[in-house]
Amino acid sequence: MSRFFLAIFLFLLVTKISGQEKEKTKYLDSIQVNLKRSLDSILKNTTNDLNIIVLKQKLKEITPKKPKEEHIGWKNKANFTLLFNQSAFNYDWQGGGTSNIAGNVTLNYEFNYKKNSLTWDNKIIADYGLTFLRGEDFARKTNDRIEFNTRLGQKIGQGFWNYSLFINFRSQFDKGYRFTKDPDTEETIRTEETHFFSPAFIQIGPGLLWKKSDNLHINIAPVTSRMIFVDKEFTNIADYVDGDYFGVDAGESSRFEFGGSLAAYSKYTLAKNITLEQLLNLYSNYIEDPANVDIDYTLNISLLVNKYITGSFVFQAIYDDNATSGFQIREVIGLGLKYKF
Repeated sequence: MSRFFLAIFLFLLVTKISGQEKEKTKYLDSIQVNLKRSLDSILKNTTNDLNIIVLKQKLKEITPKKPKEEHIGWKNKANFTLLFNQSAFNYDWQGGGTSNIAGNVTLNYEFNYKKNSLTWDNKIIADYGLTFLRGEDFARKTNDRIEFNTRLGQKIGQGFWNYSLFINFRSQFDKGYRFTKDPDTEETIRTEETHFFSPAFIQIGPGLLWKKSDNLHINIAPVTSRMIFVDKEFTNIADYVDGDYFGVDAGESSRFEFGGSLAAYSKYTLAKNITLEQLLNLYSNYIEDPANVDIDYTLNISLLVNKYITGSFVFQAIYDDNATSGFQIREVIGLGLKYKF
């Protein structure tokens, strides 16, 4: 095998030398002749089959790879994740704690179209989670979201910029409750505060899209309309104050806003089988308090144990002064099942 590798080395060296210009000195010409002779001598002592294998392998290495063909037409992908958490404490456990069972289901479905300089990206996010605490009659939601994003893009020149038009819809699947304690009986009381399409947010606006890849892009829409829809049963309450329920006035079921928005997305591979995904959405209402920018930031870290088992960490922070005066924080850590289709 030492002769084998020596032959390869001499082959590459001879190839490089033989390609030099004719004005090489006689000294270099003599070296080239001697190297060729040495190569011939070594190859004579190896089998033809081995020489052919080596030559084919080297040709593969030096042959430039064909550029990956760009996909034209529709392309879709989906991820389904089921996370499960459980904690149990027996009667004699002195460290404190409440037994509970929690589960979270997430579906991300993308269906995108591309042809020439036109792109049409669509994404559906469905997320729902419940936790059951021992001793309570009601389950509590840990997450509840349904979101649809669609965006048209028309490339500008040869760079990363595109003209864009986006539509975003957000709401929830199930009823949301505020939990309180009855001061007399100490029983848990729940009061309905939200349900499907109350609230519901719809945003639409033209803008500019900077898209380096599917894993890194920013959409800037300085002219964005936003509609907020709610159920009148929440704004018809006797002691309701204008704007207390997602900014909607008393007795009304909708609110119109005009402003600007920014949506950014990035996804990186931190290490083998570990990915980090970030989503940031900003919105400023030009009509009322433009400095109070609505913020929706989500961080997802996924650890792929194998094809079907995954670990997940989710952190989400929302600021919307129409809903509440502070940040809404959500954090989920779990191990579960993941399926791609």
